[in-house]
Amino acid sequence: MTWWTVVRFAHVLSAALWVGGQLTVSLVVLPLARRLLDDQRRGQVLTAVGRRFGLFTGAVFLPVQLGTGVALAWRKGITWASLAEPGYGRILAAKLVLFCAVMAAAALHGWATGTGRAAFARAMAVTSLVGSIGVVLLATALPAT
Repeated sequence: MTWWTVVRFAHVLSAALWVGGQLTVSLVVLPLARRLLDDQRRGQVLTAVGRRFGLFTGAVFLPVQLGTGVALAWRKGITWASLAEPGYGRILAAKLVLFCAVMAAAALHGWATGTGRAAFARAMAVTSLVGSIGVVLLATALPAT
């Protein structure tokens, strides 16, 4: 096992925790909270879960993704110009653009939730989740080298 294996593992593990967390909240926590908790308690629990997930995102997920992603791109010799090249470059560029959109949607979800814009918050949560799955799909489409 090399150092680069550890870096790639951290990158993949962090992404799995992010997307897995989104799926867990959406498919497990939210339906149970809706069914088992009254409106006030549900709001408290979901706010706490959202804040904790947001803290995880800012303190762990983003730093790990950015640090390991930059390191892996550097090791592969990726340049800004190579992001326009067919194959690996364009797929990676699409992944990066979608990742930025997902982070923007997640931030907008947090803002909308905090300001009482429930419909917009829900739309941004779905957008972030679908986009995250798209990022994973693009990651799996990157040619192995």
